[in-house]
Amino acid sequence: MAIIGIGTDIININRIENLSRQFGARFLNRIFTPHEQAQAQKYGNATAFYAKRFAAKEAFVKALGCGMGAKASWKEIEVQNNAAGAPFLHMTGQAKTSLLKKASHPVVHLSLSDDTFAVAFVVIEEKA
Repeated sequence: MAIIGIGTDIININRIENLSRQFGARFLNRIFTPHEQAQAQKYGNATAFYAKRFAAKEAFVKALGCGMGAKASWKEIEVQNNAAGAPFLHMTGQAKTSLLKKASHPVVHLSLSDDTFAVAFVVIEEKA
């Protein structure tokens, strides 16, 4: 497999908390899918949950080599978890189209972590 793109992002969890407090549902509905919002309610620290997903979306567009906008939007990039709990990215719309322009058989790797900050690391590979 060949690496097509690498992206990373880090965000202070307090920043997400402040945005949530200031803009409430308007902020959450703009950035996060209904599925992500439902999952956050089941998570012990919803703010850290949201911060990691925010970072993952930013890291993904960096790995694509673009920013958030015409080639991908916030809610076209969704963080899900497999049966073992490992996070992965699911793309729709322009985000998926942009990914498939970069690689015809993409494999997207995602790693998330948090403490005071949330960090995400994304690697896009072309499957042989």
